[in-house]
Amino acid sequence: LSMADGNASSSGESALAVRFFNMDPVIIPFDPDALCESKEQRMWWAFLASSMVTFFGGLFIILLWRTFNYLWTVCCHCNPKNKDIQKFTNVVFSQADANSKNLEEKEELPVAEVGWMTSVKDWAGVMISAQTLTGRVLVVLVFALSIGALVIYFIDSSDPIESCQDFYKDFTLQIDMAFNVFFLLYFGLRFIAANDKLWFWLEVNSVVDFFTVPPVFVSVYLSRSWLGLRFLRALRLIQFSEILQFLNILKTSNSIKLVNLISIFISTWLTAAGFIHLVENSGDPWENFQNSQPLTYWECVYLLMVTMSTVGYGDVYAKTTLGRLFMVFFILGGLAMFASYVPEIIELIGNRKKYGGSYSAVSGRKHIVVCGHITLESVSNFLKDFLHKDRDDVNVEIVFLHNISPNLELEALFKRHFTQVEFYQGSVLNPHDLARVKIESADACLILTNKYCGDPDAEDASNIMRVISIKNYHPKIRIITQMLQYHNKAHLLNIPSWNWKEGDDAICLAELKLGFIAQSCLAPGLSTMLANLFSMRSYIKIEEDTWQKYYLEGVANEMYTEYLSGAFVGLSFPAVCELCYVKLKLLLIAIEYKSDKRESSILINPGNNVKIQEGTLGFFIASDAKEVKRAFFYCKACHDDITDPKRIKKCGCKRLEDEHPSALSPKKKQRNGGMRNSPNGSPKLMRHDPLLIPGNDQIEEMDANVKKYDSTGMFHWCLPKDIEKVILTRSEAAMTVLSGHVVVCIFGDSKSALVGLRNLVMPLRASNFHYHELKHIVFVGALEYLKREWETLHNFPKVTIVAGTPLSRADLRAVNINLCDMCVILSANQNNIDDTSLQDKECILASLNIKSMQFDDSIGVLQANSQGFTPPGMDRASPDNSPVHGIVRQTSITTGANIPIITELVNDSNVQFLDQDDDDDPDTELYLTQPFACGTAFAVSVLDSLMSATYFNDNILTLIRTLVTGGATPELEGLLAEENALRGGYSTPQTLANRDRCRVAQLALYDGPFADLGDGGCYGDLFCKALKTYNMLCFGIYRLRDAHMCTPSPCIKRYVITNPPYEFEMVPTDLIFCLMQFDHNAGQSRVSLSHSSHSSHSSSKKSSSVHSTLPSGNRPSRTKSRESREKQNATRMTRMSQEKKWFTDETENTTRNIQINQYKSTSSLIQPIREVEDEC
Repeated sequence: LSMADGNASSSGESALAVRFFNMDPVIIPFDPDALCESKEQRMWWAFLASSMVTFFGGLFIILLWRTFNYLWTVCCHCNPKNKDIQKFTNVVFSQADANSKNLEEKEELPVAEVGWMTSVKDWAGVMISAQTLTGRVLVVLVFALSIGALVIYFIDSSDPIESCQDFYKDFTLQIDMAFNVFFLLYFGLRFIAANDKLWFWLEVNSVVDFFTVPPVFVSVYLSRSWLGLRFLRALRLIQFSEILQFLNILKTSNSIKLVNLISIFISTWLTAAGFIHLVENSGDPWENFQNSQPLTYWECVYLLMVTMSTVGYGDVYAKTTLGRLFMVFFILGGLAMFASYVPEIIELIGNRKKYGGSYSAVSGRKHIVVCGHITLESVSNFLKDFLHKDRDDVNVEIVFLHNISPNLELEALFKRHFTQVEFYQGSVLNPHDLARVKIESADACLILTNKYCGDPDAEDASNIMRVISIKNYHPKIRIITQMLQYHNKAHLLNIPSWNWKEGDDAICLAELKLGFIAQSCLAPGLSTMLANLFSMRSYIKIEEDTWQKYYLEGVANEMYTEYLSGAFVGLSFPAVCELCYVKLKLLLIAIEYKSDKRESSILINPGNNVKIQEGTLGFFIASDAKEVKRAFFYCKACHDDITDPKRIKKCGCKRLEDEHPSALSPKKKQRNGGMRNSPNGSPKLMRHDPLLIPGNDQIEEMDANVKKYDSTGMFHWCLPKDIEKVILTRSEAAMTVLSGHVVVCIFGDSKSALVGLRNLVMPLRASNFHYHELKHIVFVGALEYLKREWETLHNFPKVTIVAGTPLSRADLRAVNINLCDMCVILSANQNNIDDTSLQDKECILASLNIKSMQFDDSIGVLQANSQGFTPPGMDRASPDNSPVHGIVRQTSITTGANIPIITELVNDSNVQFLDQDDDDDPDTELYLTQPFACGTAFAVSVLDSLMSATYFNDNILTLIRTLVTGGATPELEGLLAEENALRGGYSTPQTLANRDRCRVAQLALYDGPFADLGDGGCYGDLFCKALKTYNMLCFGIYRLRDAHMCTPSPCIKRYVITNPPYEFEMVPTDLIFCLMQFDHNAGQSRVSLSHSSHSSHSSSKKSSSVHSTLPSGNRPSRTKSRESREKQNATRMTRMSQEKKWFTDETENTTRNIQINQYKSTSSLIQPIREVEDEC
């Protein structure tokens, strides 16, 4: 201790010794007999001098070398002889270049050899580079040894600053010596590899080596230890983030930034504490080291922390002048670092803990990843349907991945479902985030879209990029994504790993939304029924006998799939359907059928010619998934006598074979084989000119060269038409007597996003309609918008455009909106407004405008069409079965409130503004409101349920698309992706066979073959009769709202009842939703009628060109010609009414149809519509 204290007095030495031993008992034993030179002197200057000499000596040598090199270069360039020699050499070489140019092209100059200095430098660079394995190992090893040397310093800091120690006996000194020898070798490699030696000499790591490595060698020589500046090893901690990056531990910017901040803060803190420990325990040199104070290293660490935080308790403070001077400058930098680094560190740590981390998969439990547009509305709608209690036990965990942290409301929603929902912050475009959510082991990935965005194409592009990123990371993952625009679905086909056969699906909201609306034009209310079927709704029981009671009973039904029992094998589809409905209380609407080629296809109400195979998947409408299990458990031997369907459960007996095997194996019989092989089985597609009626042979010869359907045979097709040929002015539209048509009111301009009207027209032009059954479509809207849509519409027949605005009553009267079968109100401007309450303002104003219109009854026989039809196959000679019976005759519409309208809405709450006479609460869910229950309003939000339904059963989406799109297939989507338009095709047996498919229609009970059941009959009896007699599958009722009330003026509004029970009582005004078969003979019967009608107005078509060019002043002559045509049509109607023919799914009786079609034929006076009648 006397050596440590220098020239201190003996009393002072003893007192200091007592204080040392009392303060810190962790002291390495010190041998006072150790051989030390200059026992009475401190040798700190020798240790410090070794570092200073090394640093400044090396710096002097580097500067001297640079100076010498600079002078040598200057002298060589300034020597006149060298300049002359250089000029002479340049002239000689320039002449030689001019004279021997070709020779130099052939001969190459020898490549200069790389010197050994360069080779050694490159080798050293490779050794210390972190880009090689050797370099990474070396860098990590240097860092680990630096931390080890710092730990040795922490241990030695408990000793006096300077003490005598024997190298051969001190174990820590030996370890420190080994570490520093390695540091010296690494310093040499770094020096050799450095390009700029001067900057290398001044680097922080080099300075650390200068003041830590030489003193160790001095310690061995002097057998004396001095702590000195060994604390500078703490500066190596700054490289901690680089080391973790080399080891591929840190990958995100936040983690790298966090480690950087922490390492800089700690290294600065520990280094400053080491300096205070040195000067306070040594004292000031000019005070002969008399003002020192014994402080441990950790007390100095404490002192620096309270100093940086500006707390300054005063219990520990610096006494030496050097220490106080250092504290003055350290406070300036330390305070700034503390105030900036610490809050940022806390923020990074706080954010990282909340939604960082990785998903931990639970054994035996699947999980799905949901990404895309994650908001409170989209997530709540998704969870409400996905986790509905009507599903079987949903043993699936939902992992949400989004790059924005959830707000408080969304966070509360996640907490309410914490057992099945987890949220992680990240992006699916980042492979690291995909690894965090274990996308490779996920059962599926669902991508939600923003239905209310202003740029649908940009939103679709974002979702497509998400699909690309996910498929690139894991090609086998199943993806279900929402798309806004139909034409953007084609881009998904460009992804190599996208495979719809493996479960990948794209739910196009525009396609389905417009498809639902189009089906409502054919069967009003169908959009509501289908939307309720694939949405999970809880049963709400109402005791009062109101329309809500029956509506909500139907809402509780959903669509399920289940494999059919072996007891059904060999039975025809109608037989199985009847058995399921009567005995099992299940409604079977479709099956998955495997053809001879083992290709599966979904058949909707296929008819008697399809027999049930083993393992057939059935599509059922039921209120619970448990009920559908009856179809799988049914056993003829055990359950044949059971009347209560709840008792049909799994039995232990062996399944008996069906007692009535199929006469023809389904594997050997095609679905429509008999019809295809029959010469008269498929309908003959006839084309006839109004001026020339060809014979049957001529018609058959013409069919081979006429394209009337697209190449797939699924849609009616015509040659592309210029938009100018289908445009009508208001006056021309007023002279065209339209009836039974579809009016589409569309709001849009040249800047509006395209709605995709092709998806609305395609279901109305499905080939399972005969040509004369197609409803004429009249678009009313801005011409600049319709021109943009026309490219996708020009191949469809019977389409007309009236340039105007849906808010103009003159335009609406010109298109005879009071005589239309349906008025559709759409808007392309809905997402351009920030206020959600105003997004539907145009559609609401147009709807209210139409409902407030008044009409007179001057049209006469042209009245509003009924939605019913009478099935085929009746005795046409019987007066009771004449077309006059079975039709609901409606009085002509005199008020706009009676016009059938369906309005598209974006915001669900705006439905309260459509009907002024209802009492819907603004907070009422959409499906509980009267406009939605009546089928007069449709919102795209109801399609959110399709995401869950598609995940649990991908066949559900195929079935829905088959029902609402009219026959769109993946093959057709590929064709549209290539050409963006339907391609015409010749009629072949294969394409014509595609017409033979079911479609939705409505059956009237007012009169006809079901009139006896319409007044108090049971729905189950009607179901069985329609199924047995006409192969029609009934699945719902469209009933008047006040049908159960005896009121003098009942409301004409109707509501939807889905899948009523067997004993449900019917009323005469009911309309029945049914799936009807395609009738081949209806088109042929219609031809003869069309021939006579064409021959009667051929003279009118001759005058069409004159009529279309008449000025407005000739309006009286038009009126006279119109009156004469009406008289001719009435005479012809009387003559042709004697031919009582039955036409399938006509909406009026034959007499009325003749009248209406004669008025429709007068539309041929206008040139743009002339082409529709010659398509047959």
